[in-house]
Amino acid sequence: MPRSKNAAKKRPVPTKRSPPVDHAAARPGAEDDVKITALALPPGKLSPEMAAYFKKCEEKLGFVPNVLKAFAFDDLKLQAFVDYRQQLVQNAETLSKLEIEMIATVVSSQNRCFYCITAHGNGVRQLGDPVLGEMMVMNYRAARLPKRRRAMLDFAVKLTTRPWEVEEADRETLRRAGFTDRDIWDIASVAAFYNMTNRLASATDMRPNSVYHGQAR
Repeated sequence: MPRSKNAAKKRPVPTKRSPPVDHAAARPGAEDDVKITALALPPGKLSPEMAAYFKKCEEKLGFVPNVLKAFAFDDLKLQAFVDYRQQLVQNAETLSKLEIEMIATVVSSQNRCFYCITAHGNGVRQLGDPVLGEMMVMNYRAARLPKRRRAMLDFAVKLTTRPWEVEEADRETLRRAGFTDRDIWDIASVAAFYNMTNRLASATDMRPNSVYHGQAR
């Protein structure tokens, strides 16, 4: 029996549609926004103060830094971390925000702390310039810095790598560069704080927000 013309036509083979591309998930390091540390510490309940602080970060930065999320399993520890950083690091008497970020980056570079090199290197790029940020990460001695900043970073590095060798001559070098004794306290506070966070980040395999990788480049 002859086939009809319609029957002779081939039916189209349905094609498999590709799933939509999640460009945010495709961003380098995006998996680190999900698995922030190697520890199974579920987030706890935030106090109203810390919830407001997280909201402020979202409004100002566009995201909550992963280090804060890592501390969120214990609201009291999170509050202590935020308060300590604010009082002893951010409230330096004469150090600029850029100088604080430079110290944080150079200290973290010495300790090879992936989280802090990424986060604070980005801070230097945003407050200074991209080239300065890369030099702070790789080798701060390559930067053509004023005497004041070079002395500041030399002191921070010595305090990081050979703290037992710090003596009056090192403090006197800072004074000759124009720093007061209060400034020396602040430089030491910043360097000490980031040595602590470097070790905590390394111990827990803390991962930086993926957004840092592409900012200010």
